[in-house]
Amino acid sequence: MASRTLSFSSLASAFAPFPPRSRLTHPPLRLLGLHLSSGHLLRASTLSTAAATAAPDADADADPYEGVDTVEHLLAPKPTSPGGGGRMSRLMKLQRRADADGPAAGRGRWFPYLDAFRGAGGVEVTSQEVVEVLEPYILEPRRDRIRHAVQSRSYSVCLVVEGLSDFGNVSAAFRSADALGVQSVHVISCEANKRYRDNRHVSMGAEKWLDIELWNSAAECLHALKKRGYRIASTCLGTESVSVYDMDWSHPTAIIVGNETMGISDAALKLSDLHCCVPMKGMVDSFNVSVAAGILMHHAVCDRVSRLGQHSDLSPEENRILLAEFYLRHRESTTTVIHEYAKRKADNVVAKL
Repeated sequence: MASRTLSFSSLASAFAPFPPRSRLTHPPLRLLGLHLSSGHLLRASTLSTAAATAAPDADADADPYEGVDTVEHLLAPKPTSPGGGGRMSRLMKLQRRADADGPAAGRGRWFPYLDAFRGAGGVEVTSQEVVEVLEPYILEPRRDRIRHAVQSRSYSVCLVVEGLSDFGNVSAAFRSADALGVQSVHVISCEANKRYRDNRHVSMGAEKWLDIELWNSAAECLHALKKRGYRIASTCLGTESVSVYDMDWSHPTAIIVGNETMGISDAALKLSDLHCCVPMKGMVDSFNVSVAAGILMHHAVCDRVSRLGQHSDLSPEENRILLAEFYLRHRESTTTVIHEYAKRKADNVVAKL
């Protein structure tokens, strides 16, 4: 794939010290029995048998230390290799489809994941296996919350943010996408050397549960989305712009919102299939970009519910695969548990030969 794909479980790239005010007398993360000192987060490490036999998660919802990497750190374009992979590519959980394996190839509606997690030694683990192995390690209230979120997700509407210069706006858009069940978000970079402040308090950690893809240009992003079967709707004021209230959102649609000052780039406008706008009733002629993104996604979801009866359109198989993906994102140590399972699975196969 041309993009750098982020499946956010909390980046495993950092040993980040907790702020002094956050120090606790007990280990701050109860990561399935992987005991940590109170000063550091766990790095993805060598496989541990202890992880496979650990006690269930002791904290269903309060998770203040997980994913302390900021939105700035997650999205600032800092590739570790010439090809832009490295840190980004290691964040993928389940295996993903190629763009060419989309509606154009006769698959129908786009869904990004394959039913496979590549475990230790290259052993493939199915989503059903992932769910069955990890469920005992997640408390029931947390499992119920994850299942409810997955059942409300859809890839038929996705959000594209282009060149935003305020990561507070990006973070707020992430939070709205998560709340409305829009699983796929695409970020088109602005200046590569731009630095941003910490806005994790704005996103409330929503980036952990979204599929966020980073792109270097509008052309790269929008060509990929068209291969996946999306029509491209850019938001702009103009005589040819249609009201979002007159659009049929049952068709897979990518919504583009642009830079706070300059708006959407000419390249993105030219590649768009249609231009749309939110009708304004007051003296000002535009919303804040994150507010506009929230309004657009909210109306898209409401329109889909009115036309289709519901926003989510995942098949039972896709629902199970996405549930496995969410379980893998629950805590960094859950992938360690699955790697241990893959090792045992491989050993059993060898033993039968």
